[in-house]
Amino acid sequence: MTITSAMPRAKERKSRTRTKRVSSLPAIRLSQLRPSHIDLRNPLKAVLVCVDCGTWVPITGMQDKVQKLVPHHTGKAYVDAARRCRSSNRRVEFDMTIPEWCQALTDAVKEASSRQGTAVLPKAFSPQTDRTLRARAERTPAGRLADWNVVLPHVANADKNRRAIPAGDAPTEGPAVPLDTLRPQRPAR
Repeated sequence: MTITSAMPRAKERKSRTRTKRVSSLPAIRLSQLRPSHIDLRNPLKAVLVCVDCGTWVPITGMQDKVQKLVPHHTGKAYVDAARRCRSSNRRVEFDMTIPEWCQALTDAVKEASSRQGTAVLPKAFSPQTDRTLRARAERTPAGRLADWNVVLPHVANADKNRRAIPAGDAPTEGPAVPLDTLRPQRPAR
């Protein structure tokens, strides 16, 4: 089926409906839902997550005898196709009070926070890495200078050996290697 501009789109619904219709599905009991899927902070504008489509839906008729879910679509408003959720107009049974819901919500938050790891443990070091890191932490600027002064004669000796001309015959096939550093000069005007 191709999509055309004439196909109906999901519209935003009013939060209060005045219909007498009630869904034939069994009523939703608040005690069977997760506390995080219910919002009773403002009791006259209570909302919950629809068990069928997973969208937040207002509860209508809070001051009447029968509370039920507002008719709603399964998709996003003005984006998805207008397909009504089967839980529209479904009755809601308030089998818990607002203080009970608040207590259940705080208990759920405590339980969820206890499941999360709080301490990040570092990766275990090898003994050699541990010794190196401890030695590096114990070094001071004076100690580094002393270490450099110990190494400096060896560095100077290696530089002197690099500058020395090797003993033996000079290469026969190539040009002579210049021993002086060549620096370009500007021509005189």
